[in-house]
Amino acid sequence: MEAVLTGVGPRLRALRKERGATLTGLSEATGISVSTLSRLESGLRKPSLELLLPIARAHQVALDELVGAPPVGDPRVRAKPITHGGRTMFPLTRQPGGLQAYKVIEPQRRQEPDPQTHEGYEWIYMLSGKLRLVLGEHDVVLGPGEAAEFDTRVPHWFGSTGEGPAEFLSLFGPQGERMHVRARPARGTQE
Repeated sequence: MEAVLTGVGPRLRALRKERGATLTGLSEATGISVSTLSRLESGLRKPSLELLLPIARAHQVALDELVGAPPVGDPRVRAKPITHGGRTMFPLTRQPGGLQAYKVIEPQRRQEPDPQTHEGYEWIYMLSGKLRLVLGEHDVVLGPGEAAEFDTRVPHWFGSTGEGPAEFLSLFGPQGERMHVRARPARGTQE
């Protein structure tokens, strides 16, 4: 944090000179005294939002540019696919632990359900194909646009219906995190 603050003064001076502005002109544009601006640029005064916001407005730059915020890294997730038991999972999250997201491709095949249990909570959203979900006493087939959510401590199994491959998104929370899909209340009803 201290390194970020010490770099602000030289950036302020360089930006002002790059714009061809004088301390007097900047003072008139911001309402900040010439002596305060000079002390900011030399590092003798710590920058604050009250001082930096009018300077950023006067120079028409983002506040991040004044404080030298690190650039945002490439947001694309480039994790390698995982194939397990014929199922291919593409991780959509980079951080280990917590809520995990996957795009899953379930190949066309015939299988006998073998329900399992484990800690966690899962949410599935179907992209294409059909997926058979056995959950406790329920045995359902999910199609494109359908979603299911369930506590993974309930005996469950999902797999191919044998009619073709299925593609779906899966969100899994190992500590039982839940995905909440909020529906808009019907007209005339109150929450």
